[in-house]
Amino acid sequence: MIGRIGASPQRVGGRGRVTGLQQYVADIQLTDVLHAKLVTLACARGRIVSIDTSAAERVPGVRLVMTAADLPQPVPRFGPQFRDRPVLAIGETKYHGEPVAAVAADTKDAAEEAARLVKVEYQELPAVFTIEAALDPAAPLVQDADLRPGDKLATTNVLREHRVGWGDVEGTLADLIVENTYEFPMVTHFAIEPHAFMAAPDGEGIAVWSSIQHPSWLQKILAGILGLPLAKVRVYAPDPGGAFGGKQHAKYEPLVALMALRAGRPVRLVLTLEETFQAVRRASARINVRTGFHADGSFAFQDIAADYLIGAYADIADRVVGKGSYPGCGPYRVPAARIIARSVLSHTTPSTAFRGFGAPQVNWAVESNIDAGALALGIDRLELRLRNLARQGEAFIPFDTPADGHWELTVRRAAELIGWGTPLPPGRGRGIGVGIKSGPTTGLSYATVRLLADGSVIVYAGTSDMGQGARTILAQIASDELGAPLDWVAVVMGDTAVVPYDQQTSASRSTVLMGNAVLNACRDIQSRLRAMAARLEGIDPAEIVVEHGVVRLPGREVPIVDVLKPGLGRLGGELIGNGEMRKEGDPGHPLGGSAAFFEFNCTAIEAEVDSQTGDIVLVRHVTVSDVGKALNPLQVRMQDEGAAVMGLGHTLMEHYIFDEAGRIRNLGAIDYRIPTSMDLPLELLSDMVENEDGPGPYGSKGMSEGALLCVSAAVAGAVREATGAVIRDLPLTPERIWRSLQERRDG
Repeated sequence: MIGRIGASPQRVGGRGRVTGLQQYVADIQLTDVLHAKLVTLACARGRIVSIDTSAAERVPGVRLVMTAADLPQPVPRFGPQFRDRPVLAIGETKYHGEPVAAVAADTKDAAEEAARLVKVEYQELPAVFTIEAALDPAAPLVQDADLRPGDKLATTNVLREHRVGWGDVEGTLADLIVENTYEFPMVTHFAIEPHAFMAAPDGEGIAVWSSIQHPSWLQKILAGILGLPLAKVRVYAPDPGGAFGGKQHAKYEPLVALMALRAGRPVRLVLTLEETFQAVRRASARINVRTGFHADGSFAFQDIAADYLIGAYADIADRVVGKGSYPGCGPYRVPAARIIARSVLSHTTPSTAFRGFGAPQVNWAVESNIDAGALALGIDRLELRLRNLARQGEAFIPFDTPADGHWELTVRRAAELIGWGTPLPPGRGRGIGVGIKSGPTTGLSYATVRLLADGSVIVYAGTSDMGQGARTILAQIASDELGAPLDWVAVVMGDTAVVPYDQQTSASRSTVLMGNAVLNACRDIQSRLRAMAARLEGIDPAEIVVEHGVVRLPGREVPIVDVLKPGLGRLGGELIGNGEMRKEGDPGHPLGGSAAFFEFNCTAIEAEVDSQTGDIVLVRHVTVSDVGKALNPLQVRMQDEGAAVMGLGHTLMEHYIFDEAGRIRNLGAIDYRIPTSMDLPLELLSDMVENEDGPGPYGSKGMSEGALLCVSAAVAGAVREATGAVIRDLPLTPERIWRSLQERRDG
């Protein structure tokens, strides 16, 4: 079967995922491997007085116990934005779970026993775990000021402040001003595959295996820490078993690499689920929103102040804050806007990228505030949104990409599917939310495609397929362009020594950036086929068209393979095409570049609420996205439905709980709830709008994050209509709903 664009063929690599045959990092067995275990403290912030490794070193099979004193001095620091994270804690720990030492042994059991025997004398120090505590002028500093030379904020726990706006917020008059403060919880990614890392000496260099989303970026980080050329750092990145942003950037790869070089043997570290909770999370946030409305429901201004609690080290979190808050006013016409977003350090797990990249936090607040304004003005919530929604080509953010879709079609479709405006039984309500996320602002992807002598194809791409179906999309493009059956297309990924450079797999960029690179590589081959056909036929290449698997000659068309075989001749061989997709940045832009596209989604919810218990039953959940062109409609629906359910997690139940020492008390699958089949909507409907108006192949846009953006506001709106309960702190637990209802009754 040719992998025609717009069809939904069987997923490339899907059988291995569902049968267990696919090898993840933890499945790979290296000979002579040492098993590593981390040593941590029983508090968030502790001053390290001494570390005694003698008992651990006596455990049979222990080959290495590493502390900060055993590392190159000064201890290397790393990070995608700021080089602030040490390989092991220096002087004091900054969060619960930060390692102070690591053990490597012949067996996992020996490593665990030895880790327990490492004696650390430490003094627990005052720490900050909330936004309020971190911003207190008397609060202890999370990061030493000398790590931030020349930074005016270095003596505070604010890492960076982002400001963007237009118009005159203070001077703009409004008929109604609605102001509220909203809270968004700290949650974890909960990917099914644990974080896993391996490293082994490799000649004069190092080989590293990681469940990383950005293998090229990791290669650069490791080369810098180890003082090696890029060519001597080989990163193997098997397809991750889920990532959601949590596996974008280096975590323990530098430590494992240094241990392997010290031991002269491969070293393997596989985190438990509990340790993963301590390694990655989404930033919690507190957002204050002042929305000014005119009497007709049009916006006068938006004034947004957002504080994101990013944790002990920056990771990519400050970029999350800046980029996530930037389109905070939503996809609306807003004459005047002021957005101030701060990255607030704390003695908690460092936050990182998470599906939605900072946008769900501010969307929750702004969309909820719009609902409050609609209620006060007596205007239908759907109608108010449609009145203000930017139309295609409007520069709704004055200095960025204009609206790139007929977004009103998406909103109207969601309203139709939810039955907006039709009667509801008692105890039920409907809510609606609109979400937007800025796509990649810069990007660079290379691809190489080989058309072999029998017409089969090999695609080389540095993208990571973490379940989003990138392998399938890239194979479909090559199949469609070169005429090979889909099962004759192989897609090679996950080895920096084999595949060309790809900047990263994030921001829903794979279809647009890598997809275009693969498309361009295929068209490079098509140009070679055109020259080949011209030579064989003795005609002008201008008379020949090569597209969608066929060669069109004057008066007839033939499959590509019928030109390829005689063109290659007795010696055989192959045709090789190279493709590139580049999006340059703009140093003067607030984000360093304009959006390549926008992810746009409308979510609508119908919910039934038990007024006696606060329990919610989601009767219907509708999600509709503007996708430009669905290259694989089934994958589009799967991604949107997965994002929708993930959005229900932080909306209804997920949140970290800390004790007084900053320890996470609900580590693991038992005490930390995520949605199960028992929590799913009774009916989940996903749909898409296609206008072929995107920058990707065949008019596609990136997608898979949009359906998560506005779930919370839609659910809260449904709860409010059903019960009158107004809740501004997530998650919307039955207890919070019940308490709100009790307050209404008592009031």
